[in-house]
Amino acid sequence: MTWLRRLSLRARLLLVSVVVLFVGLAGGGVVLVATMNFALLRTANNEALETARAVAELVNEGTLSDPLPAAPAVRVQVVTAKHQVRAVSAGADRLVPILYPDELNALGDGQGRFIPGSRIGLDGRVRVVSVTAGPASDPVHVLVARPTADLTQGVHLLRTTLLVTFPPLVALLALVAWRVVGATLRPVEALRAGAEEITGGARPDRLPVPDSRDEIHRLAVTLNGMLHRLDAARGRQRAFVADAAHELRSPLTNMRTELEVAQRLPDTTDWPALADDLLTDVERLSRLVDDLLLLARADDGSTRALTRRAEAVELGQLLGEVAARYPAVEYERPAVPLRTQGERDALGRVVANLLDNAVRHAASSVRLAVTADGAYQMISVSDDGPGIPAADRERVFDRFTRLDDARARDAGGSGLGLAIVRELVRRHGGTVALRGTAPPPGLRVDVRLPGA
Repeated sequence: MTWLRRLSLRARLLLVSVVVLFVGLAGGGVVLVATMNFALLRTANNEALETARAVAELVNEGTLSDPLPAAPAVRVQVVTAKHQVRAVSAGADRLVPILYPDELNALGDGQGRFIPGSRIGLDGRVRVVSVTAGPASDPVHVLVARPTADLTQGVHLLRTTLLVTFPPLVALLALVAWRVVGATLRPVEALRAGAEEITGGARPDRLPVPDSRDEIHRLAVTLNGMLHRLDAARGRQRAFVADAAHELRSPLTNMRTELEVAQRLPDTTDWPALADDLLTDVERLSRLVDDLLLLARADDGSTRALTRRAEAVELGQLLGEVAARYPAVEYERPAVPLRTQGERDALGRVVANLLDNAVRHAASSVRLAVTADGAYQMISVSDDGPGIPAADRERVFDRFTRLDDARARDAGGSGLGLAIVRELVRRHGGTVALRGTAPPPGLRVDVRLPGA
């Protein structure tokens, strides 16, 4: 079948279509001829039976005539039990029965069989039926021979006509199939050409969509959607790489500058202070790399990077441990245990990121609380800082987002804290929302996690 694989898709579809057409038409022709032949022979048998029963009625009524009434082409004989011919129709033999004794004895009442027409001077095959008539003490057999040459000729004519018209019909249908297949595959070729142009950069990332509402149309729409998502993913990746490079450049530049100054002025350099500064930059760089790695794994759908081991976490205790690192944070542990299911370190990182932002921008106070909210546990972090306008409360969850100079890079933030918070909370089946405080200004962050 190697030659079949070498054919084009259009040629293979045409070949399949022609084979299906050939088999279908040939099968239909055979069925038609067979059905017509069966119907005609059944008609001949019924005609012979009607004639035989009509003659049997004459025998039973004692009004048998000679010659017997019958169509010109039909031969009728009344044969006794001793195989003697009592009466015949015009043209029938008065001495020799139509059927031999063993043939006649093998037929039941109303049954029939075929015999050669040459036996009784007719062409082709002849259908002979037998009907029993007369008294039971002296029964007779009414034999009717109906020639089938005229019927066979009609079937032969039909068969010849089909054989003559079959090749041109298949050729015509093959031509139509070739055109139809070509028209069907034309949108596919347009998609291929469009994809090639996109690959070569000669057109925007969009394939032509056919007007027909069929499978090709849906395929084109799906592919365009995929291309759009890939383009958006490439854009996010480029932005992510550019922002990451920009963020990494600042601590590296600081470290390089300090080291170059120390190299040129080794005698006046405060080496312990330089080591502290470099360690601060390294820690900042390490945190930034960890954040970038976490978000990169989140983009790949790696749940293992975010929720490695799920366990029952008592939020009151966890928040107390995190709040202890921030002297300015007000926190009162709830009287009853409030538990959620998740990864303890990831939830601690959520709270720490929120407290880092709150402490960085608060004017005087930061409050941390956890309460039960129906089937959820609510973690709230609020501060009395400048707050965030309602129009920007969704945008701040984007990566490397800073709204103003108060939240600039020099203030200590990389613009990844809230993005990491939302990703970790989402992986734990929760939600995070920003709200204003009463009285303003200020900001309140509510994290809802499913209760355990």
